[in-house]
Amino acid sequence: MASNNFFVPASVTSSGRPVLVPNEVECNLLSNVDIEHDQDDAVSFPPLKSGHFILTTHRLLFLSSSCSSTAVAIPLSVITHIFSSKRSLKSVFHSPRFRFQVSATPDNRILDSDPGRVTGLRSVVITVVVRGKGDWELFLSKMWECWRGRAWETTPSETGPASASASASLYASDGLVRMVGVGGLLRKEQEMWESTDRSLQEAFQDLNALMNKAKEMVMLAEKMRQKLLAGSSSQSNSANDEELGSKEEMQDWLLSVGIVSPVTKESAGALYHQQLSRQLADFVKIPLERAGGMINLIDVYCLFNRARGTALISPDDLSQACSLWEKFDVPVMLRKFDSGVMVIQSKSHSDEEVFGRLRALVTKPEALRHGISASDAAMTLGIAPAMAKEHLLTAEGKGLLCRDISPDGFRFYINLFSEIILDDLFLVKDYGIYSTWVKASSASGFW
Repeated sequence: MASNNFFVPASVTSSGRPVLVPNEVECNLLSNVDIEHDQDDAVSFPPLKSGHFILTTHRLLFLSSSCSSTAVAIPLSVITHIFSSKRSLKSVFHSPRFRFQVSATPDNRILDSDPGRVTGLRSVVITVVVRGKGDWELFLSKMWECWRGRAWETTPSETGPASASASASLYASDGLVRMVGVGGLLRKEQEMWESTDRSLQEAFQDLNALMNKAKEMVMLAEKMRQKLLAGSSSQSNSANDEELGSKEEMQDWLLSVGIVSPVTKESAGALYHQQLSRQLADFVKIPLERAGGMINLIDVYCLFNRARGTALISPDDLSQACSLWEKFDVPVMLRKFDSGVMVIQSKSHSDEEVFGRLRALVTKPEALRHGISASDAAMTLGIAPAMAKEHLLTAEGKGLLCRDISPDGFRFYINLFSEIILDDLFLVKDYGIYSTWVKASSASGFW
């Protein structure tokens, strides 16, 4: 996509997902959309062709299909009017389209915030041509809702005092009725049931309000995490290891509390699995770093659903999202071991590095005599025993290790068959792994 100075530049992640500002949530998405200027306007801009058009509570985002790392935005705060769509005979033979009006500066640019008292602004009509199969009427209705909601004027810090004042008025001391006698007990029990009924109605009748409360908790967790990050960087010289460890643990916990704007079928429509795949690629980066570059698919399913809160996904949705990574330029991949175990691993993960660490472990004198188990490898690699076993089996398939099966389970040994010379089977070498194994066995009294 060519450079376009008319719109506000927008940031995207490495997987092509938009980077949202604090308190911003995705609402809907249209695919295969063109952005054009109205022919009657004196102000013009280069048209944007064939991209994803994303509606959030704060902005309209255009992501180019040909270059996923390029994106522009139109803040909802600069929109001055949304035109009603008119149905006519001509519209039957053309792609659906809708229009809205924005404020632009004299040098033909859109401001990245509310124009306020800026003078010299001119009006520009923007036409959105929908060439895909998305529900553009639903998109337009939600655009009306977000524009009228003016969520960009609400900051996360404003939710705290409001909730505090509400709770203070709820527990005011004026008007308390003193409960005495049997009548007082019956009245108290009746009020308790009424209070319980009101609480249940407030909690379950309005799911949108419940979701808003969940979003507030996610934003609060993110705010606390940022404060912890700032505090740990400024106090790293004076804090001891125990304090730093507790702060890092708290940061990891807060990071997994929730995703502010999870991709849903309602917001993404036909592109649900594509957008879910990109969001999942962004999400697994930190868990992969903590797990050493590889993590079980079942663990990812649990972590991802916990972060999504009430917008849960099915195992089939997760599988389809992972399978789409082959089509996208993302730093992660889905891998299936010969045993059938499926994992997510970073593309920078190297099996040769793992094999080198296993070789160093299995050539120790104690390991040469008794072999190693999956638990031994897990402690060395810093991963779960189930994942360590898969690495051991892979190393066996490469000819690095040999396996011994006993009632106690699997034991893995260094492969000495490659050290044997077929022309002289009884030759005892005085060098190499074979010689080290002979010395370790002799020292233990095996011979």
